[in-house]
Amino acid sequence: MQAVLTSSPQLRILHRGLEDYQQSFDAMRAFTDARDADTPNEFWIVEHPPVYTLGLGADVGHVLNPNDIPVVQTDRGGEVTYHGPGQVVIYLMMDLRRSHPKARLYAREFVHKIEQAVIDTLARWQIRGERKEGAPGIYLSDGPHKGAKIAALGLKVRGNGCTYHGVSLNVDMDLAPFTWINPCGYAGMETIDMKTLGVTAALADVQQALAQRLHELLSVPADLT
Repeated sequence: MQAVLTSSPQLRILHRGLEDYQQSFDAMRAFTDARDADTPNEFWIVEHPPVYTLGLGADVGHVLNPNDIPVVQTDRGGEVTYHGPGQVVIYLMMDLRRSHPKARLYAREFVHKIEQAVIDTLARWQIRGERKEGAPGIYLSDGPHKGAKIAALGLKVRGNGCTYHGVSLNVDMDLAPFTWINPCGYAGMETIDMKTLGVTAALADVQQALAQRLHELLSVPADLT
């Protein structure tokens, strides 16, 4: 069931609920195909049934044993990742030209802002996250699980500057499926969620917090609207 959480001429935030990955993927592409210069940007908050997704350059050999979990080829960047219940997923349908006339040059800053939104959201629950050079996503910066990955990032930026796919943050998941792949192509990488770190947070609260921080960091400057 879809609910509109925020609506303005610049941005709509929609909560699409639990949705099959292929349905979301098809809808993202259809939205991006149909949008024009006046189409508001949209954030889609979703939760998926268990699924593995492959980036354009992914090596299927990193799927070690799918155990009946569907494997879907996508057109985002990156390697293999897992989506499942208890994970915040936010897809970002944005026109980067509204933030920078040379959208391709802005793409790196766009990624940086998404990662910062995750770091800031985790900090609300006293979890310290950090970036790793050359490995998009957010990793724990201290503690016994230092280096474990807690959030993944994968995007598609079309030649016209329009984006889709997005970011996922692990809240309260069955982590076993992450051990059946090499997450993001890294053998033996530990993947963790907020629950394992002792944080009991409602999924809806984390969804709202991350969406709000993304909204704040990715808002288009008034002089560029």
